[in-house]
Amino acid sequence: MRWIGKNKLLLLILFLISALYFALRLPNLTLQPIFADEAIYIRWAQIMKSEPTLRFLPLSDGKTPLFMWAMIPFFKIFEDPLFAGRFLSVLSGFFTLLGISFIGWRFFNARVGLLGALLIAVTPYIVFFDRMALVDSMLTVFTVWSLALGLLLIQSPRWDLAMLLGYLMGGGLLTKPSGVFNLISLPATILTFNWLGVNKEGKLVRIFFTWGVAVIITLIIYNILRLGPGFTTMNSRNQDYIFLPQEIKDRIWDPFIPHFRDISEWWPKLLTLPILMMGAIGVSWGIVSRNKHVLSILVWTLVPLIVQMMFLRTFTTRYILFSIPPLLLLTAWGVDQLCQRFKKYNLRFMILGAGILAVLPLILDYQLLTNPFEADLPRESKRGYFEEWTAGYGLDEVAKFLIIEAKKESIVVGTEGSFGTLPDGLEIYLDKYHHLTDNNHKISVVGGKATISAQLKQAALDHPTYYVANRAKNFPVPSELRLLKEYPKVIGPTLPQEAIMLFKVIPSR
Repeated sequence: MRWIGKNKLLLLILFLISALYFALRLPNLTLQPIFADEAIYIRWAQIMKSEPTLRFLPLSDGKTPLFMWAMIPFFKIFEDPLFAGRFLSVLSGFFTLLGISFIGWRFFNARVGLLGALLIAVTPYIVFFDRMALVDSMLTVFTVWSLALGLLLIQSPRWDLAMLLGYLMGGGLLTKPSGVFNLISLPATILTFNWLGVNKEGKLVRIFFTWGVAVIITLIIYNILRLGPGFTTMNSRNQDYIFLPQEIKDRIWDPFIPHFRDISEWWPKLLTLPILMMGAIGVSWGIVSRNKHVLSILVWTLVPLIVQMMFLRTFTTRYILFSIPPLLLLTAWGVDQLCQRFKKYNLRFMILGAGILAVLPLILDYQLLTNPFEADLPRESKRGYFEEWTAGYGLDEVAKFLIIEAKKESIVVGTEGSFGTLPDGLEIYLDKYHHLTDNNHKISVVGGKATISAQLKQAALDHPTYYVANRAKNFPVPSELRLLKEYPKVIGPTLPQEAIMLFKVIPSR
């Protein structure tokens, strides 16, 4: 209580930053079209909720299930499954904000902690993914707090801290296999060790023992996955995402250089140039001044970033999301160091610096909240989240139409595709209709291919039958289909405009 009394103003500022955080994430949370992976994760969570024997269902596709487990309770709170999934990411991002604030406050000063929290709240890179039902926001939480506990453990090698660190790193592994980087990066925290302190040998031994405890707990938690029948297939899709060392031994700079070019496009837009430039100054300053905590955080961040740039086949903005918050913390530290050069006007310069850094991010944040389709995003993000087959426009409206039709009699719905945006993006809104005991009002969803299957043609003879597909906007409609609704997507620079289309299948006798 005494600490709270001494820091009332700082806690009030943190509260206001937290309010800003939620104000930049909750409005219009379902405005952006559902992404393919969001549809898959939400549908998995619904199935896992309904069928306890399938609680490890994501293992069948090489994914870990913690994000889906955490999503299940939110289905009881929110009726809209997309809102429920995205709200989980919003909460995850808030704990990232608290983690960055804690690291800055504990290992630098309160100003760094608060500015770091502000950057988490406003940076478009973080805002964009905190508003999506993807595992990456949750992985970022575990990464940030693993870093915090790792740094604490060097200062005070205690068993309780080691256990907490093990739980956090284990949680990261259960969220996404990329959580293994928290284990790999843990030794970077030794850079903060006081090599001139008293009894440094004994303390160093305790640190290694507590690391061992943390690693053992992490592995025990990870081995929970062995309870699932799909554990043996966990690594079955690794080669879809990762280059093997022998594949790149003769071209060591490929894919590193192409991925570096990707980052050079992503970061100026999603971080904005003022934050990027101040981050570079902060990192450079930390290296020149040999600040132990800056160097430790930098190594923790760069190791996974460089490894992914070297070995990933598919490199996207969200894959490196967990590396961004520590870099924003170093940006905050750089601003603080710069302001300390003007000690007489330190607070004034700090407020001015925070304002300058926040202006451009807030402009892009406003676009993301009100009109994300026109936001100035990297080409890779624009293509995947708004233009191509992975973007599911109008699926909630299609579901509402089908629910109304099913009140008259049972219907059949075919989809182009059997995994991803279709049918999962549609099925998440029709979940309760899969479990109806009244056979007169069921909605049966049939996944398929781009053509109308014989099964759908046969179903059209007995029930009203519909077909939902991704199509080019000027797609010629086959004679057995009648176009009912069309939901155009954002027009890309090279490909024809696509749309989600709802057809009625005309029975042919």
